[in-house]
Amino acid sequence: MSFASRAREEIAQRSLQKDCCVRAAAYGFACFAKYFDKGGLVLQTEQPHTVQLARELFARCGVQGDVLEKQRPSGVLYEFNIREPEQVARMHELFGTTGSETSLQIDPALIRCQTCVSAYIGAAFLCSGTVTDPQKEYNLEFLTARTNLARDFEALLAEHEFAPHRTRRNGVNLVYVKNSANLERLLRFMGAAGAAEEIHAQKAFKQVRNQTNRQTNCDTANLGKTARANAQTLRAIRYLQENDALETLPEVLQQAAAVRLQYPDLSLTALCGCFDPAVSKSGLSHRMKKLEALADALRQRVEKGQETEP
Repeated sequence: MSFASRAREEIAQRSLQKDCCVRAAAYGFACFAKYFDKGGLVLQTEQPHTVQLARELFARCGVQGDVLEKQRPSGVLYEFNIREPEQVARMHELFGTTGSETSLQIDPALIRCQTCVSAYIGAAFLCSGTVTDPQKEYNLEFLTARTNLARDFEALLAEHEFAPHRTRRNGVNLVYVKNSANLERLLRFMGAAGAAEEIHAQKAFKQVRNQTNRQTNCDTANLGKTARANAQTLRAIRYLQENDALETLPEVLQQAAAVRLQYPDLSLTALCGCFDPAVSKSGLSHRMKKLEALADALRQRVEKGQETEP
């Protein structure tokens, strides 16, 4: 089962007690259904629990509808419809509509309390919403062909601080939430606490993974820097050694060169512990730089001498 399907199933299993909340949920189904006009109501979905819930909610409001299954090559399409004239009349009486409205807008009188808002938004999601798997991205959206409804719905979400956005895609209105924290809150608000927990856990996992990646990148960069510094010092020591200059240096420099040759891969910090007594990092760094400077000076003298030879 996909993440979106799990979220829908949670919302569909939510229990509504108050009559006003049941009506608000039924109203959400009506607003975001495929058809909601004087001919009745048609809601189509691939989720069987959505049509069963719609039938139950409308029945509790005194409106009877039918559930159909339509076979398609891609799978079963479930439909809830209200087409019988008497039931259509009851439905419009319930919502204070006629079905002849040229523009459908949200009637605030049908969304009385906070649970009504939650029930309405949850029904809208079951009808026309989807949410992306948080392993891929954070995105929850609602689709509707009704422009004024989309505006009102965006305002409703904004009123409850879910920070929605609205656009059009292929001629359809799209209201969406991208911010992960708001998305998590919205899922909880609609009744999908389990899906919200999945997002929370995924966010925590991503934070740990990103932190680990940053630390790994930092460690890799430091290792590269250490390797380059070690290689530079080793080249200098070997050059001094090849030109019989190493044994002419002060004892502390000879000792530093010998320890570096013995432990070519150790960092400067680790190398400090190889001396008896131990030396400071700054002191050892100074000695290594001195060896590099002496090797550079010797190289310049040798090259200059080669240039003056006949």
